[in-house]
Amino acid sequence: MKKQDIKTNAIRLLEQKKIPFNVHNYVESGVISGMEVAEVLQEDPNMVFKTLVTEGKSGEHYVFVVPVNRELNLKKAASAAGEKSISMIKAKELLGLTGYIHGGCSPVGMKKFFKTFIDSSAEKQQTIMVSGGKIGYQIEIAPDELRKVISFTLADIAE
Repeated sequence: MKKQDIKTNAIRLLEQKKIPFNVHNYVESGVISGMEVAEVLQEDPNMVFKTLVTEGKSGEHYVFVVPVNRELNLKKAASAAGEKSISMIKAKELLGLTGYIHGGCSPVGMKKFFKTFIDSSAEKQQTIMVSGGKIGYQIEIAPDELRKVISFTLADIAE
């Protein structure tokens, strides 16, 4: 697939900054879960990541990026963010907050930057996949290249 076939905020931002990445398309498959995405794209679920948006007890919002075959550990997430507790935001709040919808939320190109944490397992991967900013699209990118476009902290946040 050519990058110019679709332009999301995430893809535009990576192209503007001349960051190397690949776009993978699974639009025709009808899948939505992260594990199904990994299966359809024939990728290791350890390198396909989902983006989760949360709210801390303080009212601050945080972004956590974890492998699709694991879950966010809310206690570890709260500890990483320096919060007493963290909870997932409601799906209906996602679009207004990030500019993305559930199932198509990318850590790249959100309306506003939120403190972002990526599970430390990402550093074991040459590349990781994150949402391309629209359901049906994944961006494959090296963690070091991703760091050039968003600031993030690696942390043990998945279980």
